Amino acid sequence: MRERPRRLRSNEYARKMIRETRLSVNSLVLPLFIKYGEGVIEEISSLEGQKRYSIDTVCKGVQEALNMGINSFMLFGIPEHKDEIGSGAFAENGIVQQAIKILRKEFGKDIFIITDVCLCEYTSHGHCGIIRNGDVHNSSSLPIISKVALSHAQAGCDMVAPSDMMDGRVVSIRDTLDTNNFEDIPIMSYSAKYSSAFYGPFREAAGSTPSFGNRKTYQMDYHNSKEAVKEVSLDIREGADIVMVKPALSYLDIIYKVSSEFNVPVAAYSVSGEYAMIKSAAKLGLADEYNMMCETAASIFRAGADTLITYFAKELAYAIKKGDIG
Repeated sequence: MRERPRRLRSNEYARKMIRETRLSVNSLVLPLFIKYGEGVIEEISSLEGQKRYSIDTVCKGVQEALNMGINSFMLFGIPEHKDEIGSGAFAENGIVQQAIKILRKEFGKDIFIITDVCLCEYTSHGHCGIIRNGDVHNSSSLPIISKVALSHAQAGCDMVAPSDMMDGRVVSIRDTLDTNNFEDIPIMSYSAKYSSAFYGPFREAAGSTPSFGNRKTYQMDYHNSKEAVKEVSLDIREGADIVMVKPALSYLDIIYKVSSEFNVPVAAYSVSGEYAMIKSAAKLGLADEYNMMCETAASIFRAGADTLITYFAKELAYAIKKGDIG
């Protein structure tokens, strides 16, 4: 057999023309952190280059991303007060609810607003559900989580993304939305969300570190892959429109398995620890940040992701426009 000619590989334009994996800015989602206050645009120490915004400044952050070609955003709220049931998460004038209304008024349908549906940022104990007798109680958590999702839909979001990992929360949210005439609001479910050491920078950014114990009782064991398939299958049957694998880089095999076995869109969340590792390595002069960012993003899409939630969204949009990726 003749050796494969190297002509295509030696030609930059030919290489780009025959790429098997292509990225689009439309497949990128930028997380945004919103807090109470006025005039707030503050750097997040654990996530270099990322910022917290207040209600009156969040439009600036969105406009900056829009200028780069990013039009999809996932909102995370940082409440002023916390309590046992996370009531700030479903308050009509809650931080996320206010942000949705402001963004919708400013940008209309030019942006796509996804909301993280969880209680951990809003509860005094930092867990994703309601505590009963010292443990997270699944059944008691479902009505509250569904109430959060409904409040986001009422405020004007385009999609809800439950991240709590309570069993049955997808069907509970779906029933609640449908009953209240929000049948068209899709659900992006954190279906295979692993109990991971890669969440540390996010928990500092959002103030969501548990005050006791950990989340291993309701998030997944990182040794398991068959369980991920089971969780995804359950969420699809309950009404999930998009399923998510989180984190991304250490779970490329899960992304591949899910995308191969199910005919639904697959999202991947490249989490704060992944972002921080690249940033830190680059800061120490140990890695090329730009090219490492491009390579890791391509690997996630190559594994089968259709959508990528990433703190590098704006930088990846630039790389796509430049032709270095995509």
